[in-house]
Amino acid sequence: MKQLMTGDEAIARGAYEAGVRHASAYPGTPSTEILENLATYDEIYAEWAPNEKVAMESGIGAAIAGARSMVSMKHVGVNVAADPLFTWAYMGVNAGNVLVSADDPGMFSSQNEQDNRNYAKSAKLAMFEPSDSQECIDMVKAAYELSESYDTPVMIRMTTRVCHSKSIVETGERVEVPLKAWEKNPAKYVCLPAISRKLRVKLQARMEKLAEYSETSPFNKVEMGDTSVGIIASGICYYYAKEVFGDQASYLKLGFTNPMPKNLIKDFCDQMDKVYILEENDPYIEEFVERLGVKCEFHGKDLFPYTLEMTPDVIRKAVYGEALKTIEFDKEKLINRAPTFCAGCPHRGLFYRLGKRKDIMVSGDIGCYTLAANKPYSALNSTICMGASLSVAHGAQKAFNQGDSGKRVVGVLGDSTFFHTGINSLMNTVYNNSNTVNIILDNRITGMTGHQDNPGTGFTAKGEPTAMLKIEDIVKAIGIKHVKVVNPNNLQEVDDALDECLALDEPSVIITRWPCVLKKFSEADKSEFDNLFKTKNRVDEEKCVGCKACLKAGCPAMSYDKAAKKVRINQASCVGCDVCTQVCPKDAIEKVN
Repeated sequence: MKQLMTGDEAIARGAYEAGVRHASAYPGTPSTEILENLATYDEIYAEWAPNEKVAMESGIGAAIAGARSMVSMKHVGVNVAADPLFTWAYMGVNAGNVLVSADDPGMFSSQNEQDNRNYAKSAKLAMFEPSDSQECIDMVKAAYELSESYDTPVMIRMTTRVCHSKSIVETGERVEVPLKAWEKNPAKYVCLPAISRKLRVKLQARMEKLAEYSETSPFNKVEMGDTSVGIIASGICYYYAKEVFGDQASYLKLGFTNPMPKNLIKDFCDQMDKVYILEENDPYIEEFVERLGVKCEFHGKDLFPYTLEMTPDVIRKAVYGEALKTIEFDKEKLINRAPTFCAGCPHRGLFYRLGKRKDIMVSGDIGCYTLAANKPYSALNSTICMGASLSVAHGAQKAFNQGDSGKRVVGVLGDSTFFHTGINSLMNTVYNNSNTVNIILDNRITGMTGHQDNPGTGFTAKGEPTAMLKIEDIVKAIGIKHVKVVNPNNLQEVDDALDECLALDEPSVIITRWPCVLKKFSEADKSEFDNLFKTKNRVDEEKCVGCKACLKAGCPAMSYDKAAKKVRINQASCVGCDVCTQVCPKDAIEKVN
């Protein structure tokens, strides 16, 4: 049956058709929809793990026990999963195991742009790079056969454009793959140094066999045309190249890219006058071609940019010096608009108040709340990676304590991020006698990636009820004595909690608890937050003096009417969080039912 699917949907479909039984992931754009779609298949057990390392280990355990498993994450998540991943490559599989890494060229929703093909090379994993949704299905199915035939975990390297673009696919039926028998085998699965030394030799022999497969893989193919120009490309770059060069070039499309097919590449280059190597982002293919010592003229990063997406316009500009003509417009009339918190976002009140305190350093984390670095809040001073906020805050505070500035440090992270790696960071803070203020933003869901459940929501990835872990219980168990739970929309509560915790000479935790305004509210939400968005706010124009103080809270439901010199509140957007009513110095904003 033919269907229109995104790459993420197609990856999930390929896993279903390949007989996958176990799937684990941590949400992260552009990979999130893979697990969300896997969870819709009754035949597949699917779970959100607290972080990518745990997801990888869960998938490894399932594969050792005999079930085909898939693990998916965004590119930076592989950094977290790398510890088990490298050793897993040594061990080899029982049932097939596939890791999907969704890279983000252009950093549309990421803090960096790393090219995870380097992980496959470094860890010695077989690797596929699909170019469209059909290849996502085909390569996933091939990956499981390859995984079990060659005793190897397999990486599938996706990019944002492949993850989220849609194309026609031909779907098939599920192949029910029986559970493989598990047998005790410490010489394969217990990586003591004496065992690992032997496994390392086997790993090298496996890669040599995979190199032979690469030469004849149906996913590495030559399309001969004009031999004056040859294109070597992988992933979405193949289609970008076809759009630019059309039939005026020959193509070597690489879909299986670790190990690389050296003979196929060399033979192709020997037939060309000039070769362009198109890839996002690192010169992964180019460096391999260079080592082969090909005789033809070839160009890679000497001509094409090392960063952002390798779009058709980028290629045209690099090769021909110009891009296609587009509609002309006056760019001076474009209004820059930075991303901002939603109307009613529970993070706004906290960061409005934090931004007012000039005597503190605020260490941020990965989530919607990273937007607090922007105006009007200007309330974050650093953001690095998941869970880093509390560790960075601890290190900075220790440094400040060695001087006489008296500077205090506040670490801020979300509920899902706390479960991800924030718990370890907080343990370090307690263990090493820090005196930071640690704020956990509990908006009752994993917000930034689209409302996935986590250990604090009370539901699994398949929507089944489960234990709801309470953050305050966890932080108390770690050793935090001073824990405050506040409504972040109540600015007085926020100020009082900050004052109290900043006055302490030991670590403390403030939990801001209010659900994301976009969340589908559970029964627990409705019972705990009984006045949840039942009112709205409006401006009393007779009292409003147009001072714009309320606009500094950054709510997108509010605007300034220049003609009337009054503030307006869009009733369609307002959810009655009441932050603006507390900010207004003239009591000109009132509640309405």
